[in-house]
Amino acid sequence: MPRFAANIAYMFTERPLLERVGAAAKAGFKAIELQFPYDHAPSVMKAKIGKHGLTVLGLNTERGGEGHFGLAAVPGREREFDTLFRQALDYIVAIGGRSVHCLAGKVPPEQRPAADKTFIANLARAADLAAAKNIFLLIEPINSIDRPGYFLNYVEHAADVIAKTGRKNVKIQYDFYHVQIAQGDLIRRFEKHQPLIGHVQIAAVPSRHEPDEGEVNYPAIYEALDKLGYDGWVAGEYRPRARTEDGLGWMKPLRK
Repeated sequence: MPRFAANIAYMFTERPLLERVGAAAKAGFKAIELQFPYDHAPSVMKAKIGKHGLTVLGLNTERGGEGHFGLAAVPGREREFDTLFRQALDYIVAIGGRSVHCLAGKVPPEQRPAADKTFIANLARAADLAAAKNIFLLIEPINSIDRPGYFLNYVEHAADVIAKTGRKNVKIQYDFYHVQIAQGDLIRRFEKHQPLIGHVQIAAVPSRHEPDEGEVNYPAIYEALDKLGYDGWVAGEYRPRARTEDGLGWMKPLRK
């Protein structure tokens, strides 16, 4: 069965962010991922992670201001993206993590052709900086219901961007929740693009609660991941129905 990680931007939110690190470890997780930890000094975050012996996976580039959700594909804001990316890269290196999720951002329809070129160029520059520090980049197709106007919605689009970027350290963050809402055909789509997939996330569809309800058969997903030889982490990026610890029953019979 997969190795499960906790996204502590969504889970254990009954506590301040720094306290969630220990809570995740106490609940049995061996790895965590972050989103926007920048209000806390990297040295403080690293100390917390080290105290509990956790593997830290990745974090997001900052959003780029009110109403935005990233800048990686936003034409005209390339210099701002570079600044936000360097912030994320410095932070993930300082805390001993592995990856940076480059948020594409919201783009109006008339700017989409230009945005594609912007996204590819920004990722290429960022990937070269990241490669020098042994960090890989993630891009994530996000469904347009949860995030209207988001530039990257489909796995095939992400694969095309990666091909045009031409950098081996750019990968897809394959969130089964988003892919199910936007496209479906989860297992075959994963298998087709597996060489490009760098990370996996899960949540129930459509509720985005624990992955033990709704329309996705996650035990079948886990079995498929094993058969396909996926050896990365599977992160719970869901909103608990109540107290996080009370909803972890889905994981106990599955944990390695």
